[in-house]
Amino acid sequence: METVLVEDVLHRFMLERAGVRGVLVRLGPAWREVAGRAHYPAVLRSVLGQTLAASALLTGNIKLDGALSVELKSSGPLRLLFAECTDHGRLRGLARWNDPLPETLDLAAMPDAIMAITIGNAERGQRYQGLVDLQHPELASALENYFSQSEQLPARIVLAADGEHAVGMMLQKLPDEGGHDAVEDEDAWTRIQHLTATLGQQELLATPPEQLLYRLYHEESVRLFDPRPLAFGCSCTRERVEAVLRSLGRDEVEAALEAREGEIEVICEFCAQRYTFDRVDAEHLLSVTPAASAPHTAQ
Repeated sequence: METVLVEDVLHRFMLERAGVRGVLVRLGPAWREVAGRAHYPAVLRSVLGQTLAASALLTGNIKLDGALSVELKSSGPLRLLFAECTDHGRLRGLARWNDPLPETLDLAAMPDAIMAITIGNAERGQRYQGLVDLQHPELASALENYFSQSEQLPARIVLAADGEHAVGMMLQKLPDEGGHDAVEDEDAWTRIQHLTATLGQQELLATPPEQLLYRLYHEESVRLFDPRPLAFGCSCTRERVEAVLRSLGRDEVEAALEAREGEIEVICEFCAQRYTFDRVDAEHLLSVTPAASAPHTAQ
């Protein structure tokens, strides 16, 4: 294989001998941009990094128009976990929590926890949402179960994150794909799972994508497709913030202006972009009748 992008990249690949398709995501600067937005405790930083990598990973084998997000809410110390990847490869994410966090974040033990995967274009009103069964303590296992139930295809997912990188890999068995050998090789999926099980988190984090795939699957005829670049990016706009303020209604907007000496400031939690509105701006946005469309969101 030729050397290709190794940071902020999504690779699709095929293990042609085994009839298995895969996606590998490796984040560097994009993850560090997200991780640096707050002083996340180490245990939470790891889970947020895994979720960010997963949001990109899940876009690898679908036709995406808009964005794919992974979101968890609970009434426990981890109140919110959110990560998103757009069809242009732009990533963002955040978490909200209350101290003290447990030493291990067990998804299955979080009170009233709900995790959803949302796909589509919210502004066009085209959205699909699926709920992830949280009977597994780790995100990777929960997502494997989600794919088994939603697509009836077995999946193997590995995720890892530290302060520098967030990496994810997903493999899916496709009985009807691959070469002639793949159709006859009934043990192929078991063999691929065994090979994948030898991969440790530190190896996953430290190894460039093409080297990692060759090291694990060099006997499986690895076919690596063109890489897709990824980057940190936020979809917030002044128009979206205006839509949120408009949805609050005149009374709340005027109360906010009064409380803040005639100016409203909105700061995006994802990218720290600041939007300010004075009384003239507020009057203008409140007097505008928005075109009929899907509800807007500040995200």
